[in-house]
Amino acid sequence: MATQPEANRIVLVTGPSGAGRSTAINVLEDLGYEAIDNIPLRMIPRLFDGVSIDHPLALGIDVRNRDFSVAGLLDLHLDLSKRPDSAASLLFLECRPDILLRRYSETRRRHPLAGDDTPEAGIAREIELLRPVEEKADILIDTSLLSPHELKSELHQWFADQGSQKLSVAVQSFSYKRGLPRGLDMVFDCRFLSNPHWERGLKDKTGLDADVARFVHADARFAPFVDRVTDLLAFLLPEIEAEGKTHLSVGIGCTGGQHRSVIVTEHVARALADRGLQVSTDHRELARRGLVATGSKDLSERGKATE
Repeated sequence: MATQPEANRIVLVTGPSGAGRSTAINVLEDLGYEAIDNIPLRMIPRLFDGVSIDHPLALGIDVRNRDFSVAGLLDLHLDLSKRPDSAASLLFLECRPDILLRRYSETRRRHPLAGDDTPEAGIAREIELLRPVEEKADILIDTSLLSPHELKSELHQWFADQGSQKLSVAVQSFSYKRGLPRGLDMVFDCRFLSNPHWERGLKDKTGLDADVARFVHADARFAPFVDRVTDLLAFLLPEIEAEGKTHLSVGIGCTGGQHRSVIVTEHVARALADRGLQVSTDHRELARRGLVATGSKDLSERGKATE
């Protein structure tokens, strides 16, 4: 966990519906911000009337509020930026229209600006409405291709207390067929290990299943590979932390991202956690297929990796 960020920091969080505002608010809250989502613009100045800012704030701004206006939001940002006792930032989360449409199709929610029209029309209206805000944003993050874990990593780089946060390590499995995940610092390829995909009864299972794990463990190269990757990371991480970096993203890939990379990810992450490091895991391909929950899992909340 990060220590408390600068007490006078204010972050206004906005962007088109479905771009990740709620996720961003939750991440900022975890970083120590007092988070208030979907707050009417007219109420925000009252938070500061006659009161000095002595704790960081993250304020979610939503176009669904009946008093929302672009001019009002930009004026608010300008007024907060002029306050001598605060450091205000406007965070805008953008996203491609086709991705927004897909997200709405998956959730089956009505777009707030669609009315009786199609979701495409509502998305287009909102993007056009918010264009002046996007142009004035202090921080712009495109979430189109970001998983929740990757968005969290981006936000940590912008808003975590860089001077006092302990280095966190995210280890994620992925499929080479779908390309490398964004933002990786290191990549390890485990496609040389024996592939359960070709074994009867294992093809449709995952690296989290015990019989798949036993099959991969039987490869004489598995244990030395995991040990060498773990030792390399254990050697590098203190040096990386000494350079001031607060987050390291490690990718472990195999052909389909379902078997070998999942097993190696679990073992490497657990080995690092056992050495006292702050580690999380994320299985990109399994999450995409709905086989595990989306997002990263902190190893402090998990049992031991599959034996």
